[in-house]
Amino acid sequence: MHRQRFEALVIKAIEELPPEFQNKLENVDVVVEDWPSPRQLSQLGLKHNTQLLGLYEGVPQTRRGRGYNLVLPDKITIFQKPIEAKCRSDRRIENEIGKVVRHEIAHHFGIGDETLHRIERHNRTW
Repeated sequence: MHRQRFEALVIKAIEELPPEFQNKLENVDVVVEDWPSPRQLSQLGLKHNTQLLGLYEGVPQTRRGRGYNLVLPDKITIFQKPIEAKCRSDRRIENEIGKVVRHEIAHHFGIGDETLHRIERHNRTW
């Protein structure tokens, strides 16, 4: 898939978030990269670059105190090539992008992996 189309699908996934989430996205950039870096993989204890589809790097909103100001934006990276390697059609790529975007934005709001996995098991539309 061309990068421009992939990025458009990431934007669409963000625009499809419920307004209560969209309106509270604060100090966060969402970017697309081809692959995770070796540093990103090693920090997470991953060995293969296809294992990481998205990554949130920053301070979750639930951990921001009074002194949280004048800081660089948090960063959500969506990795195009691992998503494409996992999915076999444009439709599946679009669905996976939506899932990964929601997952990483949930981290921005302070929701951990364990809670996210429980939500995903019980609610397939999440």
